[in-house]
Amino acid sequence: MGGRAELLARAGEHLERGGGPAGVLLTGPAGIGKSALVGALAAQAGAAASGETTVLRCLPTWAERGLPFLSLIDLLDGVGREVVTGLPGAQRDALESALAGGRREPVPERERDGLALRLAVLSVVRRLAARGPVLIVADDLQWMDPPSAELLAFAARRVAGLPVRMIAAARVEGEGESEGAGGTRHLRVLPAPALELPVPPLGYPQLAEVLARHGQPDVPRAALRDIHRVSGGNPFYALELARALAAQPVPPRPGDPLPVPGSLRELVRERLAGLSPQARHTLLLAGASARPTLALLREAGRTRAEEEIAEATRSGVLAQDGAAGAAGPNGPNGPTGPDGPDTPAGRAGRGGVVRFSHPLLSATLYAEATPAQRRAAHAVLARVSADPIERARHLALATPGEDAHLARTLQGAAAAARERGAPAEAARLGLLAAERTPEAEPGAAVARRLDAAEDALTAGEPVLARSTAHEVLAEAERPADRVRAWIVVIDSAGQAMAEVDHVFPRALADAGDDPRLLAPLRYQFAWRALLVTGSFPDARAEAARAAELAARVADRRTELLALSLMAQAEVLMGHPDAERTLARALAEPQDPRVACDHNGPVYFRFRSLLMSDRLEEARAVIGGLVRVAERRGAVESHVLFLRGLAETELRAGRCALALDVAHSCLRLATDAGVGAVAGLQLAALAEAAGGSTRQAATLAQRAVHLSEEEGDAVYAARGLAALGHARLVGGDARGAVPALRRARELERAQGVTDPARGRWHADLAEALVRWGGREAEGEAREVIDEARAAARRLGRESVLAALDRAEALLRAPDDAAEAAELLRAATARFTALGLRLEEGRTLLELARVERARGNAASARAALEAATGLFRTARAKPWLELAAAGPGPGRDRERGGAMGALAGLAAMERRVAGLVSEGATNREIAARLCVSVKTVEATLTRVYRKLGIRSRVDVVRLTAEAEAEAEAEAEAAQRA
Repeated sequence: MGGRAELLARAGEHLERGGGPAGVLLTGPAGIGKSALVGALAAQAGAAASGETTVLRCLPTWAERGLPFLSLIDLLDGVGREVVTGLPGAQRDALESALAGGRREPVPERERDGLALRLAVLSVVRRLAARGPVLIVADDLQWMDPPSAELLAFAARRVAGLPVRMIAAARVEGEGESEGAGGTRHLRVLPAPALELPVPPLGYPQLAEVLARHGQPDVPRAALRDIHRVSGGNPFYALELARALAAQPVPPRPGDPLPVPGSLRELVRERLAGLSPQARHTLLLAGASARPTLALLREAGRTRAEEEIAEATRSGVLAQDGAAGAAGPNGPNGPTGPDGPDTPAGRAGRGGVVRFSHPLLSATLYAEATPAQRRAAHAVLARVSADPIERARHLALATPGEDAHLARTLQGAAAAARERGAPAEAARLGLLAAERTPEAEPGAAVARRLDAAEDALTAGEPVLARSTAHEVLAEAERPADRVRAWIVVIDSAGQAMAEVDHVFPRALADAGDDPRLLAPLRYQFAWRALLVTGSFPDARAEAARAAELAARVADRRTELLALSLMAQAEVLMGHPDAERTLARALAEPQDPRVACDHNGPVYFRFRSLLMSDRLEEARAVIGGLVRVAERRGAVESHVLFLRGLAETELRAGRCALALDVAHSCLRLATDAGVGAVAGLQLAALAEAAGGSTRQAATLAQRAVHLSEEEGDAVYAARGLAALGHARLVGGDARGAVPALRRARELERAQGVTDPARGRWHADLAEALVRWGGREAEGEAREVIDEARAAARRLGRESVLAALDRAEALLRAPDDAAEAAELLRAATARFTALGLRLEEGRTLLELARVERARGNAASARAALEAATGLFRTARAKPWLELAAAGPGPGRDRERGGAMGALAGLAAMERRVAGLVSEGATNREIAARLCVSVKTVEATLTRVYRKLGIRSRVDVVRLTAEAEAEAEAEAEAAQRA
């Protein structure tokens, strides 16, 4: 149900509110997905109801709308005979007479008693409601026969106080449709309070999911974008368009419109049929233009354009307010506000865009025009278009066949689009340029295709880039062209570089011993070492080799990229040359193409600042990179830089902002098909800080699954670290340990030694301590000592503070005073670094330790300070922890004393149980056949895990757990 979760949640809340009646009406055009939502909502309502639910269903159709009482017959089909026969005589006779309408003949007036029939339907509903909840489900309410609708309306007004719910859907088309512009008239059939919810169109990623579920998983991104625009987010329209596209024997050429199947043309043909030939001609020009205005149409020779626009508006083809659908098949999305007199033509004449009421109307007009009519339209628009890019596009669509001059014009337009930050448009224009290049210029055609492929990569269209590169490889002979194409194929794989591992030997063979070709190829080998084998030492060696080759042939761009990757590997390895290598990467001369590259030295400088806790400097650098990437239309860089911005805000404790940016980044990554795994990992961390720990764990699990599917060991480790963190914050220390242990194993195998890279070390130590057991404590000590040594050597202050917090948890059972001092020192360090969330987390731990020491005032002060920091940071999960008070830091899989005791190991629970019975340590040792020292050590662990100090507290907690268990048993018995 992608994209509809909010609607289902709102509908579900409305239906579950109180014990009385309620109704939900879903409205929208045909194909928008109302029926699927009705089914999901009905299942949801049935599951939420207490007791067995009686479900009454009907599905009226257009062909049966004139048959009286047919919907009533369908609704009562599953009702037991005794319900009807038990009615008073007059009501029973009237209802049976109406149900005899199953003869599909009108029931004679003399056989019906109107009031008795109404009362009969009401009585049936009341009798069913006396047994339990009643759920009425009616799809396509607009086709319900009037007598059935009237009876339902009568009953709906008289079920106050009864557990009667109704879920219905009604078709409500856009402006100009016969069904009207709203669902208000259908609400009378539903019991009050009734809520009307328009079903919104699907967003781009949700539409892609729908197509994949229905057998269309491989639609190219460029075509998918067109399908989304032309369908207006309507899943039925989108599926029909995708199937028509898949049925074509030859894929569409650049600039070709989507094929509109007959099934969709029929939906809009009636509305278009009333247009005069002159209006159709004008609208064809409007549909072919990216931004049609009245002034443009007049310039194109449509002297009566104002009248023809008014005609189309009256027919519902154009939007009344200028704010509906897109301008045309190649036009922009989004509304343009009115500017001028309050008429469609007036607004268009004053600069507003002429807009179709639905993009499908424009697409159908364009599809039904003959090729000659389309070429003529584009020829006219080429003459009157002021924009050089738009003019070149129209020229290409107006001029069939090869043309050297046109090809050069298109190549120039592609360069202009690239400069404007429109790489997707540059890619399309470049492909058109290659297509129009004469056969006598094969080298020019190859160069234009390669430019287009690289533009497609920049625009986040890897499928188009890869297919174009393979076209080049099928015909190119020059080694330089072939290596360049192989690099596009490699880059198009993104993080899933293992999928193109077979490409590297073939690319090396084409490169030969030419250092100009080997330098960029060796740079790709460095990334392969990182993403496929997960080895930072190998990545460093390959990057160094690439940098040396590039320097030898003065390829500064490749040299800078290789030095940046080399510096990154060295930092994470803790290599002593890291700062010197980064300085080389930042030295002049710089290459402008590298300045905002997501693998360039400026971005790595940001990473270095962030790892060194210099947050304000890091924010300034990443903010500038975000703006540049957005301006240039560099999608992959934009995704990565947004992720960096979200991470910076998260570290600074701006949780709400970090959560918002992280989800924006994830949406962009999903839309573009680049960096989704990394986006999921960061969104998980943001959710754990400012949203929901459950959602955080879900996102992190998806990140781990996808990275393992892609063979990406680097992001598998990062995803596991996020998963462990989410579980720890959510109170599941036991579940956090395996994920964090796996992250540790993967980073060790990769040669990562800088603990500021993943920042999971303190989490693992804390989870081990909370989980318990001497073996776990020994592992926690090993993790802390190992990470502390690296953090001291590299100057990672925030990592050291976090490790001190974990150390305090380890020491608290034996020396609470020393633990408190460690926590105070860590708090001061976090304060100095400006890491407010970490400061609050440490204060919360201090409150727990002080409470265990019996220092109520100190515990209260620390808790209040932590709460204030969490509230300022809008750190929802941490606020919930603080609200629970400075209680024991235990697993919260179950709440209260039962949850506390459930977090103990088996031996610890047995010792605690015997303590609660009043047994001494010697008696416990004898009962369990262990030494007294073992009992004492076990009891110490019990105290630490439960956050208590004495045997009296054990007895109290055990009594509370028994009371909670009895309460749960009584509640289960009542249920």
